[in-house]
Amino acid sequence: MSTRLQATLALGQHLWLDNLSRELMRSGDLARWIGDGVQGITTNPAIFHKAISGGEGYREDLARLHASGLPAEARYEALAIADVKQACDALAELHLSSGGDSGWVSLEVSPHLAHDATATAEAAIRLNGAVGRPNLLVKIPATTSGLQALTTVTGHGINVNMTLIFSLSQAVATAKAWAEGARLWLAKGGTPSHLYSVASVFLSRVDAAVDPLLQQAGSADALALHGRTAIAMARLCHQRYLDLFDPKRHPAPFADLIRAGVRPQRCLWASTGTKNPDYPDTLYVDSLIGAGTVNTVPEATLRAFADHGTVAPTLTTGIPAAEAALIGLKRIGIDLAAIGERLQGEGLTAFVQAYDQILASV
Repeated sequence: MSTRLQATLALGQHLWLDNLSRELMRSGDLARWIGDGVQGITTNPAIFHKAISGGEGYREDLARLHASGLPAEARYEALAIADVKQACDALAELHLSSGGDSGWVSLEVSPHLAHDATATAEAAIRLNGAVGRPNLLVKIPATTSGLQALTTVTGHGINVNMTLIFSLSQAVATAKAWAEGARLWLAKGGTPSHLYSVASVFLSRVDAAVDPLLQQAGSADALALHGRTAIAMARLCHQRYLDLFDPKRHPAPFADLIRAGVRPQRCLWASTGTKNPDYPDTLYVDSLIGAGTVNTVPEATLRAFADHGTVAPTLTTGIPAAEAALIGLKRIGIDLAAIGERLQGEGLTAFVQAYDQILASV
């Protein structure tokens, strides 16, 4: 077992693998990662495009699906659902033994539906039924329509990974939409412990967007904030979640859900592979370790962390400095909420492009 992965788990953070392919499963690498301490798996259209377009493991199924006459989207879903089912089964024992705290696998709805709440909810319900595994998280972009869909499907007892969150305001809106859905689920007599959700806060793309603006500003105050934005934002996202959910904090608007036996929605750190080569390759893992959170990590970054990462409870350190960093950015004229909206739009565009490339390849 990886000592660092196990030590991180002991501190209460779950590390997930941000990758899935048939080659990963057939080679035994996925089983080895689970043995080392990986607690879940995330996918997205870009991951599936890479897997399907470059993997020999899909050739026979592709030939059969081409002969079936199914439309391209149905062919893609057949491939993706088969992979996700197998991954869910690989993590089923962990999911069961943890009482549902671990062992989750994410599958994203079509990003073309991101601005249609009804269609997104219908797709989430359909995919959840097609996979038919208790440890599936349906992945939904955190657009305005996506938040509406989150409330709807959570009210149906479907567990969700909300993705493409790039700002504090988007994270808080996600928490509120999920809590509304959780209350709908309880009002129907749903089992409180059935619900599980994560809010995926993207990190490296935030620094990649903000750092050039700091360089342009050029002042000593601006340059001192270089490379600090994403980590500061993540730490404050976590603090806001504690404000909302932790019964020990007053007032905690959603503490009634926790007292009823609902697990709080977890912050999940995403986009955790560093894009700036000057940054340590484990920066977005080492700096954000804390109980009750998830970090989904690209395989290369996970290998680096297992090899030389630093394990310490860092998420709740430096909160005053994080608050000061965001205040400093505002004084410089950098609007993180606006940047978050732009990055969400760009991220959605990238997912649409990857999704369309998948459809073309199948």
